[in-house]
Amino acid sequence: MTKGAYQLHLKLDKNVRIRVGKLGTFLFPAGRYVYTGSALNGLENRLSRHFRKRKKLHWHIDYLLQHARIESVCVVKTDQRIECELNRHALDLSNAKVIVKGFGSSDCGCPSHLVYLGSGESD
Repeated sequence: MTKGAYQLHLKLDKNVRIRVGKLGTFLFPAGRYVYTGSALNGLENRLSRHFRKRKKLHWHIDYLLQHARIESVCVVKTDQRIECELNRHALDLSNAKVIVKGFGSSDCGCPSHLVYLGSGESD
């Protein structure tokens, strides 16, 4: 079993309003996103779950993945909890925005583990 952290690079083709579990309903603008997560119980299982279309909606990212597609995945193999550090790098990008406060970060102090990077059209 490989432990680690990962970042999903996502593309949302159109604006969409999504109910994200108990967080509420939010308008997600079309464009590119980075979601940072951890998989200390196994990267392979966690990532394969993210790619599955049919699954019980459990994590915040499950709701967004019903509408967005995964374009690429970056993986860091480690048994340390480094997802917040990885997430800070995404938040530090010049065009980074938080769309949903608390998305994927209910167990840490980060504003969100989902970072919107814009539409790519002269953002």
